Amino acid sequence: MGLRRTSWMHFSALCRRAPLSTAPAAREQPAAGPGAEPVCGPAETARPPVPAVDFGNTQEAYRSRRSWELARSLLVLSLCASPALLARHEQLLHLARKLLGQRLFNTLMKMTFYGQFVAGEDQESIRPLIQHNRAFGVGSILDYGVEEDLTPEEAERTEMESCSSALERDGCGVSKREKQFQAHRAFGDRRDGVTSARTYFYASEAKCDSHMETFLHCIEASGGASEDGFSAIKLTALGRPQFLLQFSDMLTKWRRFFHHVAAEQGKAGLAAVDTKLEVAALQESVVKMGIASRAEIEDWFTAETLGVSGTLDLLDWCSLIDSRTELSRHLVVPNMQTGRLEPLLSQFTEEEERQMTRMLQRMDVLAKKANQVGVRLMVDAEQTYFQPAISRLTLEMQRRFNVERPLIFNTFQCYLRDAYDNVILDVELARREGWCFGAKLVRGAYMAQERARALEVGYEDPINPTYEATSAVYHRCLDYVLEELKHNARAAVMVASHNEDTVRFTLRRGPCVFDVCSASQLRPSILQRLSGHQWLVTEVCTGQPARGGMEELGLHPADRQVYFGQLLGMCDHISFPLGQAGFPVYKYVPYGPVMEVLPYLSRRALENSGVMKGAQRERQLLWQELKRRLCTRSLFHQPA
Repeated sequence: MGLRRTSWMHFSALCRRAPLSTAPAAREQPAAGPGAEPVCGPAETARPPVPAVDFGNTQEAYRSRRSWELARSLLVLSLCASPALLARHEQLLHLARKLLGQRLFNTLMKMTFYGQFVAGEDQESIRPLIQHNRAFGVGSILDYGVEEDLTPEEAERTEMESCSSALERDGCGVSKREKQFQAHRAFGDRRDGVTSARTYFYASEAKCDSHMETFLHCIEASGGASEDGFSAIKLTALGRPQFLLQFSDMLTKWRRFFHHVAAEQGKAGLAAVDTKLEVAALQESVVKMGIASRAEIEDWFTAETLGVSGTLDLLDWCSLIDSRTELSRHLVVPNMQTGRLEPLLSQFTEEEERQMTRMLQRMDVLAKKANQVGVRLMVDAEQTYFQPAISRLTLEMQRRFNVERPLIFNTFQCYLRDAYDNVILDVELARREGWCFGAKLVRGAYMAQERARALEVGYEDPINPTYEATSAVYHRCLDYVLEELKHNARAAVMVASHNEDTVRFTLRRGPCVFDVCSASQLRPSILQRLSGHQWLVTEVCTGQPARGGMEELGLHPADRQVYFGQLLGMCDHISFPLGQAGFPVYKYVPYGPVMEVLPYLSRRALENSGVMKGAQRERQLLWQELKRRLCTRSLFHQPA
């Protein structure tokens, strides 16, 4: 079994070799930024103002729903709010299936939980719902909701095997990855503590091919259902997670080395995008650490590769691990515990290299299909120990396919402490290289699991300390992206949120983020936690927007730069008013046989219980509309 030594620069080369045909290279575009002229935007013409949206008008919000559907929603959401029922929901489902039999059980589920959160069993049966929602301005993002029904023990065994290299499994080598990027048996079942995201476990290359075919069907169906459709994929469905762990470890070490050198140059504490290394001092450090001789590094930092500023920022630094640079042969970083230099290179067997290449080829096939049928492809975020590699692979896809428009969207989880830095770095990279920035902003799906893992394994908690802090980061990222959209008509963002305040913030119909009139209405503890976000505290205290939402920035829904997304069966009082007002809004529409989507239904029930404030308001609005229809004798309302 021959071993090959590989690293990110080899992986980057594979990104270019794996495609089955040649993709066009991104063209140079003028950098966009504050004060720049819009790029490729529509001609300035008089347009109507951004439409007003009233999320409290139940008659308009539920105009698309029949009364029995409202009653079902009220029943299901009320049951999801019962801690006693949720604690025993799996046992209750098993008992109901045993007492009723499979046929009656399926009927009961379709009348309740399945009917609320799942569109149907196959693409043919879900077509009427997709067409109905489209008639009321709401698009669809198809998601085949079937998951493998693995026991926790099976999931743990599968994960440990697929996250370890051949050398580690054979006992011939010890993992040199940092603790965060090693597989840990206690967290082998990645479903544990996750309520709002699907989980894929690696079984075989054939299974990954099957997942790719499923994604292809969803992309094709999305293209047929809408001229401006979306589809979503997960990279853990397309290959061994071992590769994502290894490259995440490498990318994180390389980025940490940058900040280590920056601290040596007296530049610690600066924002990532503002930190710049003096190249002359960096060359001295490289020689002192024994990475290379002075003669070897003469051609590393030239005007051709880095410009003439004499400095190196984080984006320049990350480009050095590309195979086109001479430095890539010398990739080593200091181990902060031992002080020794260690190579970033990993050892792969020939079979592992073939598996890695197949993962890249699957990504390429999906991106090409999306481009062919005119569907935007969103790459979902996953756990932090996979995410650096997922984001870098997504970036490689964006460089190739986001030439004319934002086809590939990266996902940013705003409950992460480094979310804002990651957003501004990607925006800046898109400006420099001339491709179209596309992003989906979410709060995040793995909070409980990530915190427990960091505490147990022994590394820094990557999650923001409070929900309020996460909301502050979300709004800060959104503000920055909206400002970019104002100056760059080729950029786009998906605001994926069930939080009504966040949607209001995007539209900026009111003067304040949290819908309060003065800072006195916020608890002192919240203001204390937000003290690190001065721009937001100022806004809350003064009642004046920090920058501006769509209305203030002149971002009209007809531009189709700002999209909104919610899950089917949740927050219709947000989705449908947006759609009816002309905003591009989408529902995640899962489908699949009843028994095979039960894990998905369990997560939906748990997620509704975890979002008590929003779910409580939704129940109130549903009850309010039912009472209105009863009083006005319109219980037999027919959507039109």
